[in-house]
Amino acid sequence: MTKEGGMNGAGGNNGVRAPGDRRVVVTGMGAVSAAGVGATALWQAAREGRSCIAETQFVRPYRGRIRQSAQVKDFVPEEHLSKDVLPLCDPVTQYLLVAADEAMAQAGLDRTERQGPRTATIIGTGIGGMHTLENGLHLALIEQGRPYPLTVPKLIPSSCPAHVSIRYGATGPSFAVASACSSASQAIGIGAHMIRAGLVDRAIVGGTEDCLTNSSLLAWEALRVLTPDFCRPFSKGRNGMVLGAGSGVFILEAEDVARQRGALALAELAGYGTSTDAKDHVRSDPQGAAASMALALQDAGIAPDSVDYINAHGTGTFINDTNEAEALGIIFGEKKPPISSTKPIHGHGLGAGGALELIVTVNAMREDIAPPTINFREPDEKCPVDAIPNEARAMPIRVALSNSFAFGGINATLVVRKAGGPGAGTGEITAA
Repeated sequence: MTKEGGMNGAGGNNGVRAPGDRRVVVTGMGAVSAAGVGATALWQAAREGRSCIAETQFVRPYRGRIRQSAQVKDFVPEEHLSKDVLPLCDPVTQYLLVAADEAMAQAGLDRTERQGPRTATIIGTGIGGMHTLENGLHLALIEQGRPYPLTVPKLIPSSCPAHVSIRYGATGPSFAVASACSSASQAIGIGAHMIRAGLVDRAIVGGTEDCLTNSSLLAWEALRVLTPDFCRPFSKGRNGMVLGAGSGVFILEAEDVARQRGALALAELAGYGTSTDAKDHVRSDPQGAAASMALALQDAGIAPDSVDYINAHGTGTFINDTNEAEALGIIFGEKKPPISSTKPIHGHGLGAGGALELIVTVNAMREDIAPPTINFREPDEKCPVDAIPNEARAMPIRVALSNSFAFGGINATLVVRKAGGPGAGTGEITAA
């Protein structure tokens, strides 16, 4: 596959790339997850195959049967955010701002310096402020009380990018992406394409979610997709997924802009593809998932046989894993690049899932270690994949994919390439 316009060679403007030919690099990452605060904590748990799933702690009595989740615990918002910010923050925005602060710091960007109109803020979330919504409904309908005056601005999905844009003075495009489990990956991909197109020079992107409330977990349990014991993606005997919560944030920049300020690139975000099944609200389609991967590879100008590792969507449900395995076969044939699902470690983060998993993917590429698919029992003939069962694998990773497939048949795939690798730019942008 080749990318129209090519990835190699500079444009005709004194060696500066034309807007559509700009490379996009990751200069900062941040996370809050069940593993704790920080992208490093998330990566270490994934690399070690250490599950962060435990019994969910509820504010009110819970009558459901399945009580486990990958919940963000021991998070004290007052330790991270000021008193003037907290009244407007649902947990999803608390996690988001802490992750964004980490990403900005790693990128070498000072919070006191306003980012201005050339910085976009694009954040994915499936629901937005679910805790605020549930608490407000309980207060209004059960306790017959008066709603908190700031309920609406706390719960709306657009509060997520709004908080980030206000915090860093980013006056460029700002919006939320709500595509269920593909939300974060679409937000990241859209941000990269806006940079490529020359609309902005920098984008603060990612995803955030926390739907671990009484009503939400009861609703997910009613769908019969939650496991009562262990999440076992691609394994024989798999019986469902575990919900998770958290936030992942990336600083994306045009390579030339990052180079000018001497920034270090963690990776190149080389490609983005998205497709829609247009078939079923809850059952994924292999052809749609394959189209997403094919488009991402074409966007990156990378052939399938150049892919070294894939962080799969891998929910652990019987049908979804089977369909994703079939989609991988459509694209990669018999090559079967190693894949892993890290959802048994940090849970299914829903609207934040793609961001949490891309952090894992970038770190896997930087350290040349593919994280394991834990809880794996034995291969399933319906999932003919190399799932890296139970133990991490040291291996060269120059190019990696991260898949996100959502309800409604919304698919998104991201392609990352090792910074400074073949076909990448040169100069001060190097692997950190």
